[in-house]
Amino acid sequence: MSHPAPTRPAVPDWAVLSLVCLAQFMVVLDVSIVNVALPSIHDDLNFTDSGLQWVVNTYAIAFAGFLLLGGRAADFFGQRRVFLFGMALFTLASLAGGLAQDSTTLLVARAAQGLGGAVLSPATLTIITTTFTEGHARSKALGMWSALAGVGGATGALLGGALTEVNWRWIFFVNLPVGVVGMVGAVLVLRHDTVARVRSRLDVFGSLLVTGGLMLVVYGVVATESHGWGSADALLPMLAGVVLVLWFVAHEARVASPLVPLSLFRSKAVTGANLTMFCIGGAVFASWYFLSLFMQGVMHYSPMRTGVAFLPQTFAIITGAQVSSRIVTHIGPRRILTVSPLISAVGLFWLSQLHAGATYWSDLFLPSVLVTLGVGLSFTPVAVAATSGLARELAGLASGLVNTTRQVGGALGLAVLATLATSRSGGFAHPRSPVALATGYDRAFAVGAGVAVLAALSAWVIPAKVRPGKQSPLPEPEAAAA
Repeated sequence: MSHPAPTRPAVPDWAVLSLVCLAQFMVVLDVSIVNVALPSIHDDLNFTDSGLQWVVNTYAIAFAGFLLLGGRAADFFGQRRVFLFGMALFTLASLAGGLAQDSTTLLVARAAQGLGGAVLSPATLTIITTTFTEGHARSKALGMWSALAGVGGATGALLGGALTEVNWRWIFFVNLPVGVVGMVGAVLVLRHDTVARVRSRLDVFGSLLVTGGLMLVVYGVVATESHGWGSADALLPMLAGVVLVLWFVAHEARVASPLVPLSLFRSKAVTGANLTMFCIGGAVFASWYFLSLFMQGVMHYSPMRTGVAFLPQTFAIITGAQVSSRIVTHIGPRRILTVSPLISAVGLFWLSQLHAGATYWSDLFLPSVLVTLGVGLSFTPVAVAATSGLARELAGLASGLVNTTRQVGGALGLAVLATLATSRSGGFAHPRSPVALATGYDRAFAVGAGVAVLAALSAWVIPAKVRPGKQSPLPEPEAAAA
């Protein structure tokens, strides 16, 4: 006599939501927690001034290059498997980063973290959209998921300061208990999902092309600081990177299941949204990097005090995102995206007047809040424009593409601006003096202000009236943490 297999008890939806929010919190936390620790990492692992940016950029490029691949991985391997893989990789990479004894080991660990985050973050969103099928329940779950991005950004600034006061390695070790809880929770909470047979292939080659191309371009830009823009050491990597990126575009045009369907860019709204976000990323992404170095290297703030000083910027992003989400349906995305980058541009230009005797309340507080308020105002209208008029099955892809564009713009912007800043400071007899550092950072902020103006001009590619998409755009991972 055969007995039916025991059925697994139903898992409450709140348990699933708690698990994916925990995972998203860990990914977002890692973005903001590292900035405060940069000066300590610089000194302990003997990074050069121009090489320090790789601590941020290695993660950003790996995350951007594999994000769209990670978003599709669940269709091929199942949500549970992909979630566990991403969580395990991110946790192990965090352990390796915390134990790193040299710069190379740390950068390899950061690349692995970026890959883990690129797999894990879209998996959390996919699990939410398949678990919560009703309109109100799904909206509430997505709201909670998005709110964790803001909490992660604020917590990262504070926690990064507190942990760095002890030892910068703890900014990586803090991920270990979260990762273990996440993996155990995934085994207990997530169901074994069946994977439908997929005829197309997962475009791993496309991800490798675009990631390798971006890495080489950034490497070439960084090399200009030591060798000059006309040197073979700088030009050859940049040229090789451009070739790989062009190869990626050609590959996407002929592959059966591309990561980025080029037909998306036939839409002016999609093209304009991605151009705008690329420039916003290039202008603003580096500001956290330079402000952290300025506060600790020029103003001699402790890591903890620096973390507290970043809090108003995080709250400005959250405020801007809330305001724009309420007005975008009334005035359209183009108007907001014309104004919001200009607000950031004003803040960046104001920061370009910093000097060695600057104080927080008179010189830093208001301009830094303006920079991040402009960023927060941009997120929702960019997502609306990027998904306008698209079919339901393309809305998630378009939203992920905007997030990728932001990461790419940020990585390239940081490479260029950090190189310009280091080159300017290097012209002084004492390049590490407060005056030399402040002068270099001023140049970076000034150029960033110009790029923010380009973001406002790019918004005019977006039609004045965009047709609403057939589903609301999904929130972007890491939006509130930038």
